[in-house]
Amino acid sequence: MVRNKTFNRKKILIIFTAVVLVLLLLAGRLVYLMVYCSEYYGKKAEDLHERERDIKAARGKIIDATGTVLATNRTVCTISVIHSQIKEPERVIEVLTKELDMEKEKVRKRVEKVSSIERVKSNVDKETGDRIRNYGLAGVKVDEDYKRYYPYSTLASKVLGFTGGDNQGIIGLEVIYEDYLKGTNGKILTLTDARGIEIENAGERRQEPVDGNNLHISLDYNIQMYCEQAAKKVMEAKSADSVSVIVMNPQNGEIMAMVNVPEFDLNDPFTLVAPDPQTSKETVETGIGSKDNTQDLLNQMWRNQCINDTYEPGSVFKIITAAAAFEEGVVTLNDNFFCPGYKMVEDRRIHCHKRAGHGAEDFTQGIMNSCNPVFIELGMRLGTDNFYKYFQQFGLLNRTGIDLPGEAATIMHNKKNVGPVELATVSFGQSFQITPIQLVTTVSSLVNGGTRITPHFGVSVKDDQGNLVETLKYQVKEGIVSSDTSKTLRNVLEKVVSEGSGKNAKIEGFSIGGKTATSQTLPRSANKYISSFLGFAPAENPQVLALTVINNPQGIYYGGTIAAPVVQEIFSNILPYLGIEKKAEPKDNTKKEDGAGQGNSENTDGTRQDDLENTTSQEQDNSENTDSTRQERPENTTSQGQNNSESTDTPSSLDNSSNSDNSGMVE
Repeated sequence: MVRNKTFNRKKILIIFTAVVLVLLLLAGRLVYLMVYCSEYYGKKAEDLHERERDIKAARGKIIDATGTVLATNRTVCTISVIHSQIKEPERVIEVLTKELDMEKEKVRKRVEKVSSIERVKSNVDKETGDRIRNYGLAGVKVDEDYKRYYPYSTLASKVLGFTGGDNQGIIGLEVIYEDYLKGTNGKILTLTDARGIEIENAGERRQEPVDGNNLHISLDYNIQMYCEQAAKKVMEAKSADSVSVIVMNPQNGEIMAMVNVPEFDLNDPFTLVAPDPQTSKETVETGIGSKDNTQDLLNQMWRNQCINDTYEPGSVFKIITAAAAFEEGVVTLNDNFFCPGYKMVEDRRIHCHKRAGHGAEDFTQGIMNSCNPVFIELGMRLGTDNFYKYFQQFGLLNRTGIDLPGEAATIMHNKKNVGPVELATVSFGQSFQITPIQLVTTVSSLVNGGTRITPHFGVSVKDDQGNLVETLKYQVKEGIVSSDTSKTLRNVLEKVVSEGSGKNAKIEGFSIGGKTATSQTLPRSANKYISSFLGFAPAENPQVLALTVINNPQGIYYGGTIAAPVVQEIFSNILPYLGIEKKAEPKDNTKKEDGAGQGNSENTDGTRQDDLENTTSQEQDNSENTDSTRQERPENTTSQGQNNSESTDTPSSLDNSSNSDNSGMVE
């Protein structure tokens, strides 16, 4: 009996000890959770009972060089519903269907969805949002938001770019400077019970948004408008597919205007713009064609031809060939040449635009006459190694680094595949492709004294109070050519405009340098051309440089006839605007009758057509008359037999063989 009592006491003691230990462990755990983990679990509990709604930050403005706001924001509303708080679901459905102009079933689906908060529609105009708020419907939330707004609609659309539904940049400056322009969203925090219903008198906490910074750019609204008007005018007059214009300060790379007409509406970027806008709109709205096809059309509409597309630059490239020849010392202004109308390179006869030839001429006369044999000779004197050395030195083989997305690279022959014929054609701007921005940047660097600049729009970033946040800086490379070479180039290019093939860009009282060009697109058999003119002023100290590129003009397509007048019109407006004054007229204004003739007396008319790079032999064979307009005088032609050889008529690339792209220019 005593033994049993002893056993029971031990048993009770063990059980008691075990219970005490468990209680101690639980107490220790409780102390740990309440003391050491209180902050963590308090935050978790708070999160469970707090409902979070975003307060959108205002995106920074884009402001031009004159202080004009090109991109800003409009206040819109986001309409949401909280299922657990809705008291009159049918009334809510009825009101939202009416005010938001949505299908009733779509609204019903969102109102009846069981979730903490459900968005019904965003980007609702403020007036509509205010009306919905005034109904006082339980469970319906109206939060103010921002939508990007472009006051000038189509102005510089392919430069500025646009934002998506989340207000993030998609193309253009909007995406490149996203980190500067976007702000930091705020939050509205409200307390709810376990059922998700807001607790009365609990109030709400707000985390205020931080607005984005403003981007100040070099683009000038007035110059952009001048250029767009001039581009639209020539596009309509020549029924061209598109027209591109770049206006840049060649001293520092600041771009004052970049035009790509037709432009599109930045406030409605998903509506196609085409030769037949109504058809395009119907295609998008009715879904005619595949979704992929519609997206392809939109991507094409959004393309910035100045930086995304390459083309054969034609005779404008002779500026670069001349710079390399001067720098290497293989030519002087007084070197004599003879042009019989063609140049034999191996077994190929490469024609000059003037089939009868320019005869005897020095180098100055050769560039004024845009004589192909002269530049073929320069290419041969330089040789392939030197030519490619200067391509690299001038920056042609690298992208420019412009602050816009999607810049295309130069398409050039692989050096090992360059034979005499390829070297000859490259020397006058054919059989390779570059972007307009690359051409403008390189020529700017050659005429500004030899400093390779980076083209750009962004100048500075400031907050909404005007305080400077950051001054944007860009890479420069000095000494790509000597100052003597740069000065010589400016002088000879001034003669091209004052006395040579660029006369249609001449403006009385201003010294303007420039070069005309006309190139044939691929395939050559399509007979489509690109006309262009590059000019700068003042010639002795360039402060502004402009390039106009006209794609597929109808009728007369020579750069000297249709592109040079566009630059003349632009310069007539912007030179006085920029404060560039006319030069004093000299008292002795002796007229030079043979300045541009130089063995080409029939080409003294202002409508000289001696700047065409590529045409078919059929056109050339019909061009033996000496009509003063000389519209039948292309620079490079082929025989009829060559035109039938389309298999080689492709733009050269780094892997192209040495006989590529000759069918459009040799006989």
